[in-house]
Amino acid sequence: MKQRLSPPNTDIFFDIFPSPLGNLYLIFSGETLTGIDFRKPQRVVPLRSNKQAARLKKQLGSYFRGTLQEFDQEIDFLEGTDFEREVWLCLKSIPYGETRSYKWLAERIGRPKAVRAVGQALSKNPLPIIVPCHRIIESDGSLGGYSEGVDIKRRLLDLEYYSRQSMGKD
Repeated sequence: MKQRLSPPNTDIFFDIFPSPLGNLYLIFSGETLTGIDFRKPQRVVPLRSNKQAARLKKQLGSYFRGTLQEFDQEIDFLEGTDFEREVWLCLKSIPYGETRSYKWLAERIGRPKAVRAVGQALSKNPLPIIVPCHRIIESDGSLGGYSEGVDIKRRLLDLEYYSRQSMGKD
């Protein structure tokens, strides 16, 4: 997964992917993915597709069938503080089908006392699924929160766990 560092294209639009979790609204700035939302975007007006949107929809289909573990879509964070972006980028280091704790993530970014701030940053993740905030759980093994609801978090974790098992990764 590549992260774009140059200024975003001002041509922002969305496309829709009908997932097993409900419609996912894929928000693009030109060829770059800048958001995934479970609710229809209000600020992004046009609904249309392009080659990258079609490619990402294919990858999402494979992910939900349990046959894709890593996305290679170019992404960009149009919003977020430096701290939030650091938290979001660190999520990419968590392997498919595995989980880590909020504490682990805070330590990993060199801010061991920022566990609550890490949780707040995760709640603002603009690219759920692609940037896998659902892989972060409580230290005691409980799920913790998820911006789209704990049920969706559980379903994503189950999908990855059972797909990994069927591929013989454990």
